[in-house]
Amino acid sequence: MTEKQRYDVLRQYADFELRHYPRTVLVQVEVAGDFSAAGNRGFGPLFQYISGNNQTSTRLAMTAPVIQETTTAQSHTVSFVLPDGMPPAEVPVPRNAQVSTKEVPERTVAARRFNGGWSEERFAQNGTLLVDAVSREGLLLAGRPYFARFDPPWKPGFLRHNEALIAVTVTGSGFGIS
Repeated sequence: MTEKQRYDVLRQYADFELRHYPRTVLVQVEVAGDFSAAGNRGFGPLFQYISGNNQTSTRLAMTAPVIQETTTAQSHTVSFVLPDGMPPAEVPVPRNAQVSTKEVPERTVAARRFNGGWSEERFAQNGTLLVDAVSREGLLLAGRPYFARFDPPWKPGFLRHNEALIAVTVTGSGFGIS
């Protein structure tokens, strides 16, 4: 079974949940093209990296989700989450110059789950619903929505688990969490 990125649920809201993610290491690639093509194009170099296309030829476990963030209208960052607990100093250096690694500090994130296909429209719609719900709850946004895909492409669309996520800023008492 594929390892899933670890997090703790801080609070459940009607339309999303608030999560705490620990420090994470990502391997990522910047890809040009439309949303759907970028997701497909970015997967290959990342999969090659975890399959041993790195300076130590180290094979790494596949984890879920695959993360995609739109950076411009025609540019997207596609990322794999490296296995939990991997020290940044032990992350193998990529052989492919397009692939980079990034340490992401612990953070608070709002997440909206949804099922179905991977169209740009579905991700955008759920991203908008998430931003609206987070704002309605009075939480402070700390970035743009990004998206997570948890299932392989051969899984039927209606069974796929996807998420829209956005970082939020913790202030004062931490959103009144009890």
